[in-house]
Amino acid sequence: MRPNYHPEGLLGDKKVGKFFEGPKLITQLWHKNGRCPEGTIPIRRTKKEDLLRASSIKSYGKKNHRSIPKPKSADPEPDLINQSGHQHAIAYVEGDNYYGAKATINVWDPKTQQPNEFSLSQIWILGGSFASDLNSIEAGWQVSPDLYGDNNTRLFTYWTSDSYQATGCYNLLCSGFIQINNEIAMGASIYPISGYHSSQYDISILVWKDPKEGNWWMQFGGEYVLGYWPGYLFSYLTDSATMIEWGGEVVNSESDGQHTTTQMGSGHFPEEGFGKASYFKNIQVVDDSNNLRPPKDIDTFTEQSNCYNVQLGKNNDWGNYFYYGGPGRNRNCP
Repeated sequence: MRPNYHPEGLLGDKKVGKFFEGPKLITQLWHKNGRCPEGTIPIRRTKKEDLLRASSIKSYGKKNHRSIPKPKSADPEPDLINQSGHQHAIAYVEGDNYYGAKATINVWDPKTQQPNEFSLSQIWILGGSFASDLNSIEAGWQVSPDLYGDNNTRLFTYWTSDSYQATGCYNLLCSGFIQINNEIAMGASIYPISGYHSSQYDISILVWKDPKEGNWWMQFGGEYVLGYWPGYLFSYLTDSATMIEWGGEVVNSESDGQHTTTQMGSGHFPEEGFGKASYFKNIQVVDDSNNLRPPKDIDTFTEQSNCYNVQLGKNNDWGNYFYYGGPGRNRNCP
């Protein structure tokens, strides 16, 4: 299948060939070993040791259902942090109907304190309430030793239609997301990675709803349409999303009674700026006319700004952007 409509103009402009992201080439490490033939897609192999690292076979490839950043509820529930063990630094919009979102995401390799923690940077497309019926489509990059068995930075997707309880999974680990592209592998390592005070690399991700078929499509970079989440997977997202979030998430398991040292983004606070802190730039939403536009009334949210923070900005080159992230445990974040 191909999408009928594309928020950046005619789909004919979107080649399924070579992929360049800005001035620097971004690839996936597996490309060094060859490519997939036409009519096939790359699928990352699940090995026995992958399953043995999971707490149970049932939980393999799934997120904790408390992992969603819920901006409005943080104030009346000060114990939200301890309940969930997940922390966020995000920008978000709500109060409208959204038919997709886009961002260019700076790529880093944050350090995790222990294997059962992860660090990710992603877009969330959300519909429904945050109780038991939340619909979520997610895409970005992550470091997750438990899931992948290493500390590589990897492209990933996620979906759920019941607030992470029974439905959904990462990448292609369950049925749901239907891939059509033979060049980009879900869960494969991204290369190269940004360095502190060094070259910066970013990836661009666009997710939008095909108004004719009702499926949610994903595009990676300027050219690669990767595949789609069928509309029938969802209840609320069969119409539109009611909230879009962009930003970072880490697991803080407080294993030694202290805050984790797992880094978010580059592991540096937003104040440090370009080349040091991680960024999202050109953040946009898709409106009901299937056009990309700058989001209105962007807000930010973080549970503990002394551990991870977020800082909005806007200019002609980067449109709406923000720096985000942090080191986790430090003298102000015990």
